[in-house]
Amino acid sequence: MMGLGHPLSFLLVLLLVASLVQVQCHDIPNTWEARPFHSMLALIQPDPVLLKYHKGPLLKGNITLHILWYGNFPKTHRSIILDFIQSLHSAHHNHTHPKLQHSSSPSVHTWWRTTARYRGGPCTLTVGNQILANNYSLGKTLKTTQLLALASQNPTRGNAIHVVLTSADVAVEDFCMSRCGTHGSGGAYKRRVAYAWVGNPVTQCPGECAWPFHRPVYGPPSPPLVPPNGDVGMDGMVISLATLLAGAVTNPFGNGYFQGAASAPLEAVSACTGIFGKGAYPGYAGEVLVDKMTGGSYNAVGVRGRKFLLPAMWDPVTSTCKTLV
Repeated sequence: MMGLGHPLSFLLVLLLVASLVQVQCHDIPNTWEARPFHSMLALIQPDPVLLKYHKGPLLKGNITLHILWYGNFPKTHRSIILDFIQSLHSAHHNHTHPKLQHSSSPSVHTWWRTTARYRGGPCTLTVGNQILANNYSLGKTLKTTQLLALASQNPTRGNAIHVVLTSADVAVEDFCMSRCGTHGSGGAYKRRVAYAWVGNPVTQCPGECAWPFHRPVYGPPSPPLVPPNGDVGMDGMVISLATLLAGAVTNPFGNGYFQGAASAPLEAVSACTGIFGKGAYPGYAGEVLVDKMTGGSYNAVGVRGRKFLLPAMWDPVTSTCKTLV
């Protein structure tokens, strides 16, 4: 009996040890996954942001934006986008409303002036031709290849960016899944054309493409900010459009300023994703201004006293993500 007892006892001890090891191994990832999202990311030191110049041409000087509104864009929606674009080159952002002077408030123009610190000096964006394509000529589901076709409906000369904006009821390939918009270039009219596309995310993915004006799909369920113009979709589009316009002028043809792989580059604003004010961290936009009348969150004032929330932009002089507040 004693001879049989020893191996059985040893086997029991092995089984007990194995079970303890198994429990401990499962406890490690469960504890990790229970951490708050921003705490998890804080444990990982991010690589420093350093956009390299790849010796390609940039868009400088006077740039015309030709806009194609694809789908249903009422005048109130269009005015938000157009006021934002006009604000990019208007230093006197409240000149039409003297009573709305905010001398201490940063301007949209100040935000855009950071692009002048890249090689080649400043560029000025103005609105050119506009096409209202509310007949959905290509349907309500678009492929990426169709974006350039839509952008090319505006034949132009000189420096230009062709902007395609799609309404909330239009689905675009990879929209919401991996992107909120895009910019690129392609051949049209025997020349290379720079273009950008942004979609209205209000019904399809506000948690991905209209943050911080909507609760995020992933990360901490922090309360959303109130959009400065009272429209989650359009104020979200302004953020995406600002991101893409900055990328389009500093890396128009894929060989300008960017960090990382050319196929998935971090550009002037996308390298500073999620940063809107001082003290920002993943899931928190940072300290921004709040309109006392509407409760809307903003960090820049534009023409006619219009307010916007704009993302940080990488400053090539200081090599930092520069915020307005």
